[in-house]
Amino acid sequence: MMQALIGQKLGMTQVYDESGVRVPVTVLAVGPCPVVQRKTTATDGYEAVQIGFGEIKEQRLSKAQAARCTKAGVPFCRHLSEFRVEADDEVKAGDTLGADIFEGVGFVDVEGVTKGRGFAGVVKRYRMAGGRMTHGGHSRRRVGSIGQCSYPARVAKGQRMPGHMGHVQVTTQNLKVVAVRGEDNVLLVRGAVPGPKGAIVTVRKALKKGASAGGKG
Repeated sequence: MMQALIGQKLGMTQVYDESGVRVPVTVLAVGPCPVVQRKTTATDGYEAVQIGFGEIKEQRLSKAQAARCTKAGVPFCRHLSEFRVEADDEVKAGDTLGADIFEGVGFVDVEGVTKGRGFAGVVKRYRMAGGRMTHGGHSRRRVGSIGQCSYPARVAKGQRMPGHMGHVQVTTQNLKVVAVRGEDNVLLVRGAVPGPKGAIVTVRKALKKGASAGGKG
């Protein structure tokens, strides 16, 4: 059974549960994801499914990608991802997958790219305290000492310093599924997911938590 889909972050809103408690949710458009290719042990050495998301003009794809979509009889896809499946999974090229694969799923993991923050100092990037604000301090938002006096005479690897912040791949785990709207291919999950509005994300059934709707947490 398919465990993941490609989707898009539409934004955040809030809903009320059966107890009247307000719940912040992220709205995800997951699918429709056409199956572009079905890989098998006999032909490729492993079992996997390649799915697409979003449409694009044919001339913007490589000839190999365009031929793959044409062979499967699916629209030309802007985004492609591959996921492992079991050998007995009946998904085949030309099928279309939607949000209904998450029916009955309690928790999901969402993978995406965080918002880029540009070049940032250590106070913003790592929440360092900075220097003294008064009494003659001149290093209010600086990093301070980055090493020792004479030994080992170098800066240690991994030393936290100013640099590019954000725009990294992150997976947010164990987000509770609040609602699945299969007819609209929309998934509502509790809490925030990486990236800005419109970001492309991968949604998969939670690996570390009971995936069933009755799972604790």
